[in-house]
Amino acid sequence: MSDQNEPDPLDPFEEIIAAETDRDPDLEVIEAGSRTLRTQGGPPSADVPARPEDPEVDKALREVEAELATRWGETKLEPSVSRIAALMDVLGEPQRAYPSIHITGTNGKTSTARMIEALLGAFELRTGRYTSPHVQSITERISLDGAPISAERFIETYQDIRPYIEMVDAQQEYRLSFFEVLTGMAYAAFADAPVDVAVVEVGMGGSWDATNVIDGDVAVVTPIDLDHTDRLGSTPGEIAGEKAGIIKQDATVIMAQQPVDAAQVLLKKAVEVDATVAREGLEFGVVSRQVAVGGQLATLRGLGGEYTEVYLPLHGAHQAHNAAVALAAVEAFFGVGAARAEPLDIDTVRKAFAAVSSPGRLEVVRRSPTVVLDAAHNPAGARAIAEAIGEAFDFSRLIGVVGASGDKNVRGLLEAFEPIFAEVVVTQNSSHRAMDADELAAIAVEVFGDERVQVEPRLPDALEAAITLAEEEGEFAGGGVLVTGSVITVGEARLLLGKG
Repeated sequence: MSDQNEPDPLDPFEEIIAAETDRDPDLEVIEAGSRTLRTQGGPPSADVPARPEDPEVDKALREVEAELATRWGETKLEPSVSRIAALMDVLGEPQRAYPSIHITGTNGKTSTARMIEALLGAFELRTGRYTSPHVQSITERISLDGAPISAERFIETYQDIRPYIEMVDAQQEYRLSFFEVLTGMAYAAFADAPVDVAVVEVGMGGSWDATNVIDGDVAVVTPIDLDHTDRLGSTPGEIAGEKAGIIKQDATVIMAQQPVDAAQVLLKKAVEVDATVAREGLEFGVVSRQVAVGGQLATLRGLGGEYTEVYLPLHGAHQAHNAAVALAAVEAFFGVGAARAEPLDIDTVRKAFAAVSSPGRLEVVRRSPTVVLDAAHNPAGARAIAEAIGEAFDFSRLIGVVGASGDKNVRGLLEAFEPIFAEVVVTQNSSHRAMDADELAAIAVEVFGDERVQVEPRLPDALEAAITLAEEEGEFAGGGVLVTGSVITVGEARLLLGKG
């Protein structure tokens, strides 16, 4: 047996654990980056909290983060929910204290979760939201009433359940993973609040994901595409087999548009457990949409009828589709189309969507030139962003800053962006999973050609270089920068640009 504190390269949970334990970059290095960039950024976003101002609280939070970072996961074991189930058992099954909406899929999960949360909150329900990974602060993962929990509450929740975590650790062959502990904290915090409904995003897959100790009244499946193929399967249908694991007995399934093989798998699972299915493009969908200042104006068809003139302050057709999925999920939760015939109150729906935000998703963080951040990290996500950039922004010259993880389809990502990038600056983030900048550059040269590729291993230098290239067009010429490739790259860029 290998040491449980040493990650095994063959461990099927390695990607989850690696993504979780190294989320926080070396903030001292990042914060010592370009002062020029920081002073030109905008005000911090409330959706992405900064480090605690109180030194004692900050110290305590760092201690919790350090303890969590020692957790690696179950080496050479099949993924399972046995450890998180054991933790839930000793905690008294907190995840049973409230109904839940469970979200899986390849792309759009976090944005959809935020929209669902906003809608439920607008209808005066107290919400708990659990999403991952975080953009900058670990406390983002657990939200109450539409806002990340405070650092103090995060610390308190961890300390409250730590004796139970240690109890489970002692009983299991391998310690609880970082993600399992965070999931336990979220479920405990939601029960303690208490919340009226939990909105929960899976970490990866579905059937064996740590979140899957809940029985979601509504199961949401956002678009499935190829990602994590070494863990989940090599086709959309195989990946759907894992993601279908969140569909529980007698639940309602809200299904975004899917590849045919994925749809077949999901429908088959729904039939097996007597779940009701609502499909985008049939039972609900986007009727029309048009670009508006700061976002778009859409007409959505829900399970209870049409909702006209819905303003969404997010860019891209993909976000309109996410909105349709979120609306149907909330309708299903309230029984619209089943227990009740009338639609949701249109003014409340409009108010909720108008207040939605999704940090790191086509987020403008600087002007003159415009700098946009997006956490696209796979080809499908990149294609959606490339289309949205062309629709929402009138860039005469767009410079890309790309820092990706080494385990992703980087070539596919770059190929999706090639038509819209005049030049690309390749870099790397602080994560140990980051692809080496020179290795990334070699692939970029094959896609873009040598003349269009610049290498800057340090992210602050990459941002400076890209902004300089964009400014070559002149102050009023419409140059812009898109920072993308990884949630970690985007989070670090937000810090450098003064966001949080």
